[in-house]
Amino acid sequence: MGSLMVPLPMAAFTTTPRAGNATGGNSTREEKENCVFNEEFKFILLPVSYATVCVVGLILNSYSLWALISRMRPWNATTTYMFHLALSDTLYVLSLPTLVYYYANRNNWPFGEGMCKVVRFLFYANLYSSILFLTCISIHRYVAVCHPIQALRWVKTRHAHLICGGVWAVVATCLIPNLVFVTISARGNDTLCHDTTKPAEFGHYVHYSSSVMALLFGLPFLVVLICYCQMAQKLWRPHSGQEVPAYKARSVKMIVVVVVVFVICFLPFHITRTAYYTSRLLKADCRTLNAVNVAYKITRPLASANSCIDPILYFLAGNLYRGKLHQSLFKRPRNRHALTLAPISQLVGEI
Repeated sequence: MGSLMVPLPMAAFTTTPRAGNATGGNSTREEKENCVFNEEFKFILLPVSYATVCVVGLILNSYSLWALISRMRPWNATTTYMFHLALSDTLYVLSLPTLVYYYANRNNWPFGEGMCKVVRFLFYANLYSSILFLTCISIHRYVAVCHPIQALRWVKTRHAHLICGGVWAVVATCLIPNLVFVTISARGNDTLCHDTTKPAEFGHYVHYSSSVMALLFGLPFLVVLICYCQMAQKLWRPHSGQEVPAYKARSVKMIVVVVVVFVICFLPFHITRTAYYTSRLLKADCRTLNAVNVAYKITRPLASANSCIDPILYFLAGNLYRGKLHQSLFKRPRNRHALTLAPISQLVGEI
């Protein structure tokens, strides 16, 4: 979901610095007070990227939901997490057509303040619920790989349902203030749908969003790194000169894929958003504001792209899940006893 230009509370902006003033101090102050973000690029980047995410994400997640509901029963803990992850992604991509229209219409929002709040809420709800569900899957894999005996007792489907309910409750509770902060405002004949808040409340919003980022991104990211470092160390440990088993190599590949998703989709967005908010709060010079604003806008589609990447992870989850999804596509009969006869080493290698 993209961001629109919100002027700093101190002044209006223009596209170029004012000329004709030879006094250095006054000139610098006038440049700050008459600076706009050069955002022509976003009126192409954001509609195209959001439309692509909407179409691709809706197809992939709709199929994933159908397969999980109708072809992959009974659920285990992992399929429970996958279902909620796909549900989160689907709710988000359904909101994207309004943003495609908004940015294609050059920051003119015709859908009212309530819908503005809902769309901005859904972006962050998808972002942080995806992070938390991927963290749950990571912890689940860690327990299965590093503590396989205990996993038989700890990893239960009913526990996964309770954890997923807790994830939704935590995300919704943390984002309630966002519904209050987000608003619309008039600019000439256009109506802006702010993705932060009105200028007078921007300082309070930065403190709030930084706290949410630390709780719902910083802490889970640290947990994921610790889990996967421990798993990689155990899985890649040599066994008496023998080659690494196939299930271990497959699990290590999955570890790399999940970490890459975090690094590509989530980390750049949070870094550039922090730089953008800090620059605005500290009233940085116009060139710095434009630079961090461009970087921030570019990383927003990357954050949205997780809605397309998450379903692909299901196919990388392992042979057992790929087999189920393949059979759901071609509607072939499934021997219910096949999974129960799988060796323990293969089951450990799966998500």
